[in-house]
Amino acid sequence: MQLVIVESPTKAKTISKFLGKGYKIESSYGHIRDLPKSTLGIEVEKNFEPKYIVPVKSKKVVKQLKADAQKSDSVILATDEDREGEAIAWHLKELLGLDKAKRIVFHEITQSAIENALKNPRTIDEHLVDAQQARRILDRLVGYKLSPFLWKKIVRGLSAGRVQSVALRLIVEREQEIRNFKPEEYWTITAVLNKSGMSFEANLVSIDGKTLDKFEIKTEDDAKKITKELEKEKFQIASIEKKIVQRNPLAPFITSTLQQEAAKRLGFSAKKTMFLSQRLYENGHITYMRTDSVNLSKESVAAAQDWLTKELGSDYALSAPRVFKGKSKLAQEAHEAIRPTNVFTAPEGIKVEEEAERKLYKLIWQRFVASQMPPAKISTTALEVEAGKYGLRASGQEIVFDGYLKIWPQKFSTKELPSVEKGDVPEVEVIRPDQHFTEPPPRFSEASLIKILEEYGIGRPSTYAPIISVIQSRNYVIKEGGKFVPTPMGELVNKVLTEHFPTIVDVEFTAKMEEELDEVAAGKEKWQKVIGDFYVPFSKNLEEKYGEVSKKELLPEETTDEKCEKCGKPMVIKYGRFGKFMACSGFPECKTTKQLPKEPPKSIGLKCEKCGEGEIVERRVTRGRAKGKIFWGCGRYPKCDYASWTDPRNPAPEASKEKDSQPSE
Repeated sequence: MQLVIVESPTKAKTISKFLGKGYKIESSYGHIRDLPKSTLGIEVEKNFEPKYIVPVKSKKVVKQLKADAQKSDSVILATDEDREGEAIAWHLKELLGLDKAKRIVFHEITQSAIENALKNPRTIDEHLVDAQQARRILDRLVGYKLSPFLWKKIVRGLSAGRVQSVALRLIVEREQEIRNFKPEEYWTITAVLNKSGMSFEANLVSIDGKTLDKFEIKTEDDAKKITKELEKEKFQIASIEKKIVQRNPLAPFITSTLQQEAAKRLGFSAKKTMFLSQRLYENGHITYMRTDSVNLSKESVAAAQDWLTKELGSDYALSAPRVFKGKSKLAQEAHEAIRPTNVFTAPEGIKVEEEAERKLYKLIWQRFVASQMPPAKISTTALEVEAGKYGLRASGQEIVFDGYLKIWPQKFSTKELPSVEKGDVPEVEVIRPDQHFTEPPPRFSEASLIKILEEYGIGRPSTYAPIISVIQSRNYVIKEGGKFVPTPMGELVNKVLTEHFPTIVDVEFTAKMEEELDEVAAGKEKWQKVIGDFYVPFSKNLEEKYGEVSKKELLPEETTDEKCEKCGKPMVIKYGRFGKFMACSGFPECKTTKQLPKEPPKSIGLKCEKCGEGEIVERRVTRGRAKGKIFWGCGRYPKCDYASWTDPRNPAPEASKEKDSQPSE
């Protein structure tokens, strides 16, 4: 009897379908050893040696696995192929005394993949284990050393994380950009022309042969002056340029792009996407979901071409596979992108526990199939129009061959232009000056935060979801309308970290640490040296800051005019883990506390256009899919129910196309 140990009971159940009676498949239920929760668990003076323990929840599992191992002829460790999986295999080997255990890895849970892995066992990759240990120890040192500092200097219950603190900084700095943003006015001029009964728009792009900058027309007076001059001119087609452009499909999913696209198209959080993809993987539907490689196996692309030829015809199949090049300098963890294990298994045909799984599988299936399809061909037309010294441009486009868009729909607006010839003089219907205002940078969504973390090289495929989850659970950020907004506590923690521990929240330094961990995984660097180079200056700085930083400086006490209802002493404003609150200045003798009163809605200084009595105020949606989104409504609500998604002070931009018919409080 051969014992096969995996980390998940679902994975064990799926593998058992492919192995005969000579195998027994058991699960470790994740890690069987970990650092202790109550203490640091690292011998700093002994070259950062970790002190692992068996958690209470794992003791029964360990006892059973030991008994099973002793009864078996051989043991096969079949945990996931990334660093985490390699570390689980190593802990099993060490704790169960499995010196002769075989290590197998596979990228998908299918019959052929399992059989191939059994034919090609290997030893545990100590370098991958070292890289996982190094990350775990680094994060433990930062969390367990820096968090008590925050407790002492701000408030108990706070915590700091190595990578999460950088994500928090990005969100806080974006919020500061938005607050400091000052909108600038600019104008565009559009001529609505007509030829052969068909109207089309041409935008002003040049004056006296000089191309206009987007913000060049700054005032209404300038725009009106140009408009008046244009109204006197004859408009003539100066040139016509037609061409076919190709739009190529995107690469198959890696972890980060799957999380981004699932957020955009399905509204899934990164955490939900990883949970569902894990289930799809363990049930044998998709390949391993923690990867930063865009490679595809020869067999998978051949199967894709076969499916395309049979289902859509040869026009939609490539003559040779399309190969993608990844951005990562060292694509760790995996050898393939995320794809369906069998392209002939349509989304409608898989068995799932919830429909969200099917939606995610469909997304993965579509992206993979589309990646092996021909480009879309788009016919574009550019008309250059002359009107005296002014130059205008009209553009049109339409799809002539949909290619990969047949499987992977993307936003595309067909724009038709009339048939014209050089020298034609179209009729002028109207010349329209339009006012615009520059807009602040948008707040981060889950998708855009993951994208920028990936661009900066912060974190790795398996870390994005935990990063986002942690900064929310710590109440450092909240979601408003699907976008991250820092809480007052989040801003305070970020201020302390950036001012006193700049290295911890430095983007370049954190990215460099990730590269060093990759070097450890490749066997080019020793993990103890990487940790030592970080910890020695960090520890020295921390010790100095305990003496330098005063709690009163960080949290100056705010007085109020309100008296304590129990003892009569003045109430003061203090910070708690979840933000500001009012407390009696007689603490600890008097422990009276209360919430701060809610701020009234902010008036924008305009009268309600519906009732003419109330003032327009800025509000936020409190329920539904648009929760947290800003809208503008009458201050006399509910007596007047006027509400609008569009800021009345800036009527030029189009109203947001929300599914809700009207904003609601």
